[in-house]
Amino acid sequence: MGLIPLMLIITLAGLSAQEKKDPKKWTPEDIINTEYVSSVSFSPDHSMVVWTKRKGVKEKDKFVSDIYLTRLDLVKDDKFRTFQLTNGKENDYAPFFSKDGEDIYFLSSREEGKKLWKMSIYGGEPKEVHEFKNGISSPEWLNDSTLIFSSNDGKTLVDQKIKEQKDNTVVVEDSVNWTISKLYAFDIKEETIRRVTENDRPVSSYAVSKDGKWLVFNTTLSKHYGADAHPARKCYLQNVSTGEITEILKGLQTPNSFEFSPDNLGFYFSAEKSSDPQWNGAGISEMYYFDLEKRLFSKINLDWENGLGRGFDLVGNDFIGSMANGATNKLVFYSKSGGKSWTKSNILLEGEMDEHTAIMSVSEDAKKAIIYHSTAGKLPEYLVIDIVKNGSKLQFENQKEFTSLNKKLKEKPIAQYEILEWKGYNNEAVNGLLIYPENYEKGKKYPLVLSIHGGPSGVDLDMWSERWSTYPQIFSQKGAFVLKPNYHGSSNHGLKFVESIKGHYYDLELEDILKGIEALDKKGMIDKSQMGVMGWSNGAILTTMLTVRYPDMFKVAAPGAGDVNWTSDFGTCQFGVSFDQSYFGGTPWDDVNGKFYNEVYIEKSPLFELEKVKTPTIIFHGSEDRAVPRDQGWEYYRALQQSKNAPVRFLWFPDQPHGLQKITHQLRKMKEEIAWFDQYLFKSFEEENKTLKEDSPLALLLKKEKAAINEGRVGKLENGVLIPEVVAIKKDSISIGKFEITNAQYAAFEADFSFPDGQENYPVKGISLGKANAYVTWLSGKTGNTYRLPNKKEAKALHQQALKTGDSENSLNFWAGYKITKAEVPEFKKKVEETKSLLVKEVGSFKPVEIGEAELFDIGGNVAELSGEGGTYGYSAYDYVDPADDEVNPEPKNVGFRVVLD
Repeated sequence: MGLIPLMLIITLAGLSAQEKKDPKKWTPEDIINTEYVSSVSFSPDHSMVVWTKRKGVKEKDKFVSDIYLTRLDLVKDDKFRTFQLTNGKENDYAPFFSKDGEDIYFLSSREEGKKLWKMSIYGGEPKEVHEFKNGISSPEWLNDSTLIFSSNDGKTLVDQKIKEQKDNTVVVEDSVNWTISKLYAFDIKEETIRRVTENDRPVSSYAVSKDGKWLVFNTTLSKHYGADAHPARKCYLQNVSTGEITEILKGLQTPNSFEFSPDNLGFYFSAEKSSDPQWNGAGISEMYYFDLEKRLFSKINLDWENGLGRGFDLVGNDFIGSMANGATNKLVFYSKSGGKSWTKSNILLEGEMDEHTAIMSVSEDAKKAIIYHSTAGKLPEYLVIDIVKNGSKLQFENQKEFTSLNKKLKEKPIAQYEILEWKGYNNEAVNGLLIYPENYEKGKKYPLVLSIHGGPSGVDLDMWSERWSTYPQIFSQKGAFVLKPNYHGSSNHGLKFVESIKGHYYDLELEDILKGIEALDKKGMIDKSQMGVMGWSNGAILTTMLTVRYPDMFKVAAPGAGDVNWTSDFGTCQFGVSFDQSYFGGTPWDDVNGKFYNEVYIEKSPLFELEKVKTPTIIFHGSEDRAVPRDQGWEYYRALQQSKNAPVRFLWFPDQPHGLQKITHQLRKMKEEIAWFDQYLFKSFEEENKTLKEDSPLALLLKKEKAAINEGRVGKLENGVLIPEVVAIKKDSISIGKFEITNAQYAAFEADFSFPDGQENYPVKGISLGKANAYVTWLSGKTGNTYRLPNKKEAKALHQQALKTGDSENSLNFWAGYKITKAEVPEFKKKVEETKSLLVKEVGSFKPVEIGEAELFDIGGNVAELSGEGGTYGYSAYDYVDPADDEVNPEPKNVGFRVVLD
């Protein structure tokens, strides 16, 4: 076996218990803490890039962002230099450069989140620029010294009185006392603010032209717009200088993503196309251009049936579209060649880069971009590329890594996968991501886990998307296939596909999923008697109906934030009217088929059939969820609990919206879900004894009793000889003694060695280096293996571990019973000399330390230990562990040893 540096192994001591057992395994902590680059922005001279990265803050139980600066003009070891600019417990976000590129402005949650901050690119602490008493959001440059931003005029007298009275009553959809967001301009030099727009309804989105002369913005006309999509939002064009305002883009469904072209002649935007725009129905995204001179918009012929996927990015006056392509998106270049003409050309990317790349930011001169590349089987890569235009053609050149994240995760195995295609409803093509079980063997049948996306107009793309709601890597390592189906109603597959389930909710989707299962079964890949199903939001809705209509199909179900009662969803969901009108048609109280109610709302509600469910079901719901109203979870749970036909467990997350935000809640959801699948699908669940404290004396005793013990003596019997138990530090590495060599073990070697009665399991001590080496030589001969004492490097590493834990093990510090200082030690030792008792204890009397994958006892105390080259490491019960000094000189009578097996 090879050697491994113990200094490296000891750094693993802070990892979670599961990682310590197998660092190659994926854990919930790995999933939720995966690192991503966000909020990317180039400097004006495109030599620098500012961006953010999310991290978890345990004390606040939430995720926050830090700001980073990457210098494309500074290279070290063939990598761009990256500097972390902020590193606190507050959320620093939305960074952007000053016009001269010397400073970075940003927003932050610090100090109530109402301030604009800046910091120099050369370092230093962030400085407050201005406090905006009514808040600031979505800042953009209007000119070299002026920002435009969204805010409001402040609280009305009515609002102020309510606050003074501490009255938290909510008047639902109160349009009389409505906080109206408007656009304002802030002069950075003069620190003055002026109102730019005079709208009487809130601004929902906006964009400003590059020359600062024009604004385009949407307004929301009613507080119930989110619920029923009525009346439709209005869009306006405003001349910033004169204040002249014109309503534009009439007749389009939800125009958005406005972006002015650099020539200031117009702006691009996208809008939805569907058969039911009155309900903002799901459809495809189309591309438009608005001509400022003519005050007219025109639809751009994308020559792409499925429409836009992830949106578009301007490259000068042209644009790159991320085009919907089923389970992928494809980058396509559109060159503006006339007033209403664009020439389409594909961007040629090599290998798996094609259809697996997205643009994050384009430099102002349109010559560089930061791109993102990943697949369902590859962690994200972030690259900087040169954009090269040649007439109506465009290509990426000089690709280079921008920054590297997730170093530890890249060391873990990633499951094999494929984009699976099969025939679904009406014999139409359906696809999905199929993630393979770890160590897959062809011809062998495996369990299947369905992980169903939400929406329903969501989509599972061939990109890295492991998160708290779906985590195929963990189920793969448990030996299961994971299928993520893009059922009818999913986006990215064209207008007909996404709209196909309107009026046919559940029916097409379930048929797609069942035929996907059958396709895998026909290939002999899955064991249909071992299947589980899970999903969040619409994924939970389909999960529930699968268990209603096919009660004996699944061993386990885990729906999160899903509806079971559409009659109540209509009124309580924040978009209930528009959603239900689009997919079901009509209202619950419509007189249909001679009845005084709309029976489709009953027929489509699983609530009225939940007594059929036999599948063990764990339900998750956030208490503040308005997308799928929180009481849907209660109705679901109570129906299963009262029916008594299936085990049910309900987790209710206080203060959480539709998507869980707290770190503790994300982890709890995953761990409970995994345990539920372990119990009912994988049959590997071990019930935790909730009365046993991890570091209690009983827990320590139980750990110790798992060690090799022969007739009450620590160690194992081999060839009639009692020998020490060793444990592997890491796979294919050295093993090291679990305990120090005991009196009984040493007596097997030295026949005339004696020790007091009852001290068989005490560490042998007072042994010379020569005798210790003679012992390991004898042990090697008896076993046919190569034993030795720790070498100098290993001893040093073990001593550093002892320094960390020695004051809580059997050392002088322990016997003091308080945080004894070095100055007190001489006086304290006088009292030690008065005792007639032995301070050394039986091996394993204190909590073990974890080094790599091994648990070792008494590294930091009991007796100091010999190294192979002479000298000692660790501490004895009579030695003081000085946190400021690792030097120690134990008395020879208090020195023992432990063995290493190569």
